[in-house]
Amino acid sequence: MRLTRRYRFAASHRLHAPSLSEEANRELYGKCNNPYGHGHDFILEVRVRGRVDARTGLVVDQGALDALVRRSVLDSFHMKDLNTQVEAFAREVPTSENVAKEARRRLSGAWRETFGENGAELDAVRILETSKNEFEA
Repeated sequence: MRLTRRYRFAASHRLHAPSLSEEANRELYGKCNNPYGHGHDFILEVRVRGRVDARTGLVVDQGALDALVRRSVLDSFHMKDLNTQVEAFAREVPTSENVAKEARRRLSGAWRETFGENGAELDAVRILETSKNEFEA
């Protein structure tokens, strides 16, 4: 069984790689290289895979999943400038690919402490940046 939960968060970012020249950054990232950044209303999808628990009829406790996502990702990303307010993006460009990768890393790190040995696994993390751009880690 698979369960997917969707969450929204608003954040800003500037796509700019310090290892590239100003010109190369403008060429590569276009309007997303705006020095003042730009914002998105991101959708975060978290997909869980596992057996349905015979006692509860659930793959996972959705309240526990919501709490995990909130404390692991949303509290750190929502209403933040990803470049300056999220430590992970001090070292890498906060592309949506990297946002998905970081969200997955954070959720994976806290997964066992929340869900223990119930058998449910974190299957995928998706970031929907725009109606055209989706990224899965």
